[in-house]
Amino acid sequence: MPRLGEPLPHIQASGCVYLDYNATTPIFPEAADEMRPFLTAFGNPSSAHAFGRPCKAAVDAARARVAAMVGADPDEIFFTSCGSESDNWAIWGAVMEARRQQRAAPDTSGAAAFLPHVVSSRIEHPAVIECLAMLAAQGLLEYTLVPVSCEGLVRVADVEAAMTPHTCLLTFMHSNNEVGSIQPVAQLAALARRAGALMHCDAAQSLGKVDVDVQQLGVDMLTVVAHKFGGPKGVAALYVRRGVRLERLLCGGGQEGGRRAGTENVVLVAGLGKAAELVSRELPATAAHMAAMRDSLQQQLLAGLPPSTALIHGPADDALRLPNTLSIGIRGIAAARLLAELSEQLAASAGAACHSGGGHGVSAVLQAMAVPTEHAVGTLRLSTGRHTTQQDVDRAAALILDYVQRHGGSS
Repeated sequence: MPRLGEPLPHIQASGCVYLDYNATTPIFPEAADEMRPFLTAFGNPSSAHAFGRPCKAAVDAARARVAAMVGADPDEIFFTSCGSESDNWAIWGAVMEARRQQRAAPDTSGAAAFLPHVVSSRIEHPAVIECLAMLAAQGLLEYTLVPVSCEGLVRVADVEAAMTPHTCLLTFMHSNNEVGSIQPVAQLAALARRAGALMHCDAAQSLGKVDVDVQQLGVDMLTVVAHKFGGPKGVAALYVRRGVRLERLLCGGGQEGGRRAGTENVVLVAGLGKAAELVSRELPATAAHMAAMRDSLQQQLLAGLPPSTALIHGPADDALRLPNTLSIGIRGIAAARLLAELSEQLAASAGAACHSGGGHGVSAVLQAMAVPTEHAVGTLRLSTGRHTTQQDVDRAAALILDYVQRHGGSS
């Protein structure tokens, strides 16, 4: 069975180098093995009979593994269908709870009712920004998106300045999916706590790459996404700190402690749990391997490109950048055209896969970072992973450099 640093046979046989781990990871072999029995073990985990009990045990085991990965207790982990649902639930739940508390509080001032206020950033995932925009359009909240630095980092002072007496929630990603910038989440959580607001963190891109511990971060809610660290698509989780009241997003049965209705997808949950166990066991070695592959790729590209052609996006301090992420802007090419021409040989992204429209547009993240257009349109996001090999990196660098030599200045 291929393990850390070894190629996956089905990817190797495709003949296409995979450097798009930030978009999705392959299901790691250990997670696939954990899932396989539940293709036929079909019982409902809420059923107490012989068919239901093994499925409930699998769900309970997965919950404990996810909890251990993030430093939580199992009863603080709630399974969802995807990261977007987890993000939406955190926002909806916090805002609706704030509105409930406002309605319940006696009003002797005669002042008009206020709208709950949320602070986030301009480089968040669309699952956050679009949710805020929708709820604001419905008259349910107000929100502020703070800017970021040219390195893609949020400034705590900007967040504090954006907060109002009605701020009920701060929601910030742990790390950016395009440029890998790691945000000051612990400082933001402390800011929220002092103001009596909740702190939600989307940790989708960080888990499996850097340490994420809810106790050290001090967050109230945290989004976990299986397919970003070797689990299957279609399953995720939301950590909710014990004692936090959160309005339900899905109503129905009493699953997930009565907080999220819907029969659990046991086969996917089992895969999430196993992937979480691998993170807990392998994180230091995995992070070191990914960083070595990323650094080799970066060095080869910078050495092979003409002077002043390339611009590396993200923090200059490597401790503030994900170990697997290389966002590089190459002046004189269009990244979308490069990736289209090499699509059978190299899998990577010009922007975030979940919201890339293709063409020659500049991503909202790069715009927020004020990246020059000539480098932004030529930006490749190359992301390494558990099964990336040196041969992958060497071939990818050669393919990109050959394309630039043939098309530089004409794309």
